[in-house]
Amino acid sequence: MSPKPSWSPSIIDKAKSITGKRARIVVDHILRHGTITTEELKELYGYDHPPRAIKDVTDQGLPLEREMITSSSGKKMARYTFGDPSTIRNDRHGGRTVIPIAFKEKLVEAYDCRCNICSAQLEKRYLQVDHRIPYEIAADPSLDDPHAFMPLCGSCNRAKSWSCEHCDNLLSAKDASVCETCYWAVPEKYTHIAGTASRRLDIQWTGNEVAEFDSLSKQARSLRIGLPEFVKKALRRFLE
Repeated sequence: MSPKPSWSPSIIDKAKSITGKRARIVVDHILRHGTITTEELKELYGYDHPPRAIKDVTDQGLPLEREMITSSSGKKMARYTFGDPSTIRNDRHGGRTVIPIAFKEKLVEAYDCRCNICSAQLEKRYLQVDHRIPYEIAADPSLDDPHAFMPLCGSCNRAKSWSCEHCDNLLSAKDASVCETCYWAVPEKYTHIAGTASRRLDIQWTGNEVAEFDSLSKQARSLRIGLPEFVKKALRRFLE
């Protein structure tokens, strides 16, 4: 029988404060066994998306460390344990605030039911409310400040999440002022994208515009170049 894991008092205290069913399962399992794997989250607890359960814990300020190991089926999987006690965030209690339906509707209407990144106009149900500055850096802003949130389509929200999760600022410095000048927070006026000096244009063709997109795509294929490069070339000719 394996010895019971030993944790620092600060880790224990923070672990006791974690709320929510998924988060508690992760924390209690680690307290008992020392680690938890994505395989265990699926097979023992029935979670088909283990990273969401892990994020429920870290969103509340309890650090987790990850290492990649081989599962019983021979595939790679993640194994988690408690992280460095010095990185505990005590400004996080209970995780993210649930966005009220009325708040979402008012925010989406203020943006004319458009995604704040690609400007696609969609039905309200297809738009998601996201923090301009990642929760991991600035926690939950007040709902009294609607500008702290932005409506995003699912595609742009996923792209933003991936970019932010791999940004050095989120991984180390966690400086909100860096986010305040990032494309993913203020696409209307920014100086960088996830810390890199670059520019980005997200465009979506909808309705009658789809035929225009298909025509552009066909021309790009005929030239054997990618559509983004084809559009850039067309814009350069327009600017000449």
